[in-house]
Amino acid sequence: MNFIRVMNADFARRLVTPTRAVALVLATAGLAACVVQPVGYHPYYEGGGAYVTVAPPEPRVEVVGVAPAPGYLWIGGYWGWVGGRHEWVSGRWEAPRPGYRYVPHQWVREGGGWRLHEGRWEEERHR
Repeated sequence: MNFIRVMNADFARRLVTPTRAVALVLATAGLAACVVQPVGYHPYYEGGGAYVTVAPPEPRVEVVGVAPAPGYLWIGGYWGWVGGRHEWVSGRWEAPRPGYRYVPHQWVREGGGWRLHEGRWEEERHR
């Protein structure tokens, strides 16, 4: 009977080494830091930008400073979809692109949710 106790204690000592104990603690801490997104907040990207069921907040008021050079265009900020939530993307100045016009980002109501149409430069069409 003592032989079995000695064998079990020796086995336990070899099973739980300091390296394995540290690995177990790190794995537990890593799993505890996992983020789980609630149902309905996961976007899909078929046919364009993010599609979500959470309406974007009202646009923020931005202070537009002086353009870095004559002719630069201010591209206003917008609510992007990052990490399962709306996140504000600040506006910026961009150099003009002759023959193109800028179409700003826009959230459009589709079905039971919202789709983000990304901002982009489009070639101007002459009539």
